[in-house]
Amino acid sequence: MVDQKGWSKELVNMSNSFKELKVKDTNEEIFDDKDKLITETGVSFRDRVSNIDKKGHRLMIHPKKPSGKFHKWRAIVAVLLLAIMIITPFIKINGNPFLLLDVLQRKFIIFGVVFWPQDFHIFAISFLALVIFIVLFTAVFGRIWCGWACPQTIFMEMVFRKIEYLIDGDYQQQKRLAEQEWNGEKIFKRTLKHTIFIIMSFIVSNIFLAYIVGIDRLGMLVSDGPFAHASTFTAVLFFSGAFYFVFSWFREQACTFVCPYGRLQSVLIDKNTIVVAYDYKRGEPRGKFKKNADNLGDCIDCGNCVKVCPTGIDIRNGTQLECVNCTACMDACDEVMDKVNRPKSLIKYASHSQIEEKMNFKITARIILYSAILLLLLGISTALLINRGDVEATILRAKGTMYQITPDGMISNVYTATIINKTFKNMPIELKALEIPEATIELIGKDKIEIKSETFTSATFILKVPKTKITGTRNTVKIGILSNGVLLQEVSAGFSGPIPGMN
Repeated sequence: MVDQKGWSKELVNMSNSFKELKVKDTNEEIFDDKDKLITETGVSFRDRVSNIDKKGHRLMIHPKKPSGKFHKWRAIVAVLLLAIMIITPFIKINGNPFLLLDVLQRKFIIFGVVFWPQDFHIFAISFLALVIFIVLFTAVFGRIWCGWACPQTIFMEMVFRKIEYLIDGDYQQQKRLAEQEWNGEKIFKRTLKHTIFIIMSFIVSNIFLAYIVGIDRLGMLVSDGPFAHASTFTAVLFFSGAFYFVFSWFREQACTFVCPYGRLQSVLIDKNTIVVAYDYKRGEPRGKFKKNADNLGDCIDCGNCVKVCPTGIDIRNGTQLECVNCTACMDACDEVMDKVNRPKSLIKYASHSQIEEKMNFKITARIILYSAILLLLLGISTALLINRGDVEATILRAKGTMYQITPDGMISNVYTATIINKTFKNMPIELKALEIPEATIELIGKDKIEIKSETFTSATFILKVPKTKITGTRNTVKIGILSNGVLLQEVSAGFSGPIPGMN
């Protein structure tokens, strides 16, 4: 009986007695006496990555074209997500982008609200909430994000792989084309496919650029031509080349070797996590289909679940970090079960506990803890967003200055103020001393303060406070930032005064 990890002590002991073994790979057959990966019992031992052979050579994965109920739903989700990705840069609210991630100017517009570096604390708390959400989501549903919503999977399986199927054919035709000598057919298909790949990569790169510079500026960059903005065009070419490299050659290695989420999977999931799983209780012992074979499980060892896998693994070996939960094996197995008149869902969304112990999904203490932390962080983020002001002001006493006593008995301090306008409208600003009605403020070098939208301004001013209101050498005053009579922010600043008793 094969356990969830795909290992069997009995089979391991049996394998040591075999002298001649046939070694088989998903996409090519390898005959090597030293490469004992699949015994005559058909059990693949997990001693290597699926797309690398014993000599360290890359094995190109040519998965069989998937089809079925889950694949259709994944295609619908992919089309919706791609449509959202393409349309979003064109959406505007009051003439401003709905979503803009301008890392160069450190300006982010999210859902029509502009954020600046001064809002970093909100981003930090929100990012922590996102991390906890990922941990919670993975603890419950495993790596379902990778199979259904990850941009890498969507572009690879639903765009570039579809183009490859259209030009090169299904997996058998692809393997034959890869192995054949270079001739007119191969040159034509390779040229056509990679030309389309390059064009698609360039388009994807420009879509992502629209999220950074905005759709209006992207239109200007395109109309001006590449030589008018050489640095930007060079960056687009670089990312286009990166996308082309990933989707034409690197492929599943981005998920198995580069993506940290796949590596974290092993520590985030447990026996109660819902993943794409093989029901070994029902499927083992596997064997070729025979009518009225009571000594065999439902798995007929057809290998279709392996042929359709985009990362080249055998899901019957249990949960593996290469599995992106794409459901291709589920569709392939259901199709076979239909043909042999056996129940579907031999491969299904299930946890180890559901298969091993026939238990229903249960909420564990870990899930409760993650949920509580997530709700706490979301509450803090919401409170910060609600209390976020339209302006952000910093007021400091001017360096190298001391207090002055005016002829009318007032004590004055000089200040510098930096005020950021976080909104999309111009804003007149008024400074007012709070809690001290007799205090006055005089601007230096300008008559008024007006901040344009999405910019900041600096101002220098003198604050005069009656001597009777000063109690020592160090005092604190509150200065209000107003616009059209509305108090936007209250800033505390230090105020220097004379030693008590001195004239």
